[in-house]
Order: sequence, then C-alpha cells, then structure tokens
Amino acid sequence: MTMSMRPSEKVLAAPEELGLDSRTAFRRAATELLEQLAEGAGRLVIDLAGTRQIDSAGLGALMLIQRKAAERRLTVCLRGANEELRFLLVLTKLDDLFELESGPLSRP
Repeated sequence: MTMSMRPSEKVLAAPEELGLDSRTAFRRAATELLEQLAEGAGRLVIDLAGTRQIDSAGLGALMLIQRKAAERRLTVCLRGANEELRFLLVLTKLDDLFELESGPLSRP
C-alpha cells in the first residue's frame, strides 16, 4: 500500500457572516467534506478570507467541526482569518485546536 506524500485536502469557504443563521448549513457542508477524507489522512481547510463576522454560534460551529475531525484523526486548518478573528480565537483559547494559515496563496 503506497501512501501519498501529500494528504488529501478539502477546502470549504466560510460564509461572509458565520453565525446563527448560517451555522447549520456550514456545519453540514463541513461534515460532508470530512466524511470524504480517509480517516487519519487528510485535512479540511476552512477558507475565512471572505468572512467578515463570526459570532458565538459561528465559533461553536467551528468547534463542532473540529471535534468531528478529531474523531477521525483529521486536521482542521483555518486559512485567511482576519486579525479580529485571530484575536477572538486566541482570546477564547481556540487557536490551539486549529492550524492557522495566513491569506490564500497566490498561484499563477
């Protein structure tokens, strides 16, 4: 059995406002992507570049997604989180649960 050098990766763009109204659909989409990844080999990248606002319900959704990923030994990476959101993650001590990546990498 050969293992690929790069684990598979799924990317999910978070909504502009991640909160009470959008959290259920967002969590459902994330769960579907996690289920497509092989257990123990892969990561879900949540692209937050377009997200302007996250409330406590949105943070809760991120935590539930992370918990689901951990059950399957997968990683959740938050990409492109703005300064305010990064501060919020540090403040709530959630920054340790996620890989944090800066903005989207520009590829030619």
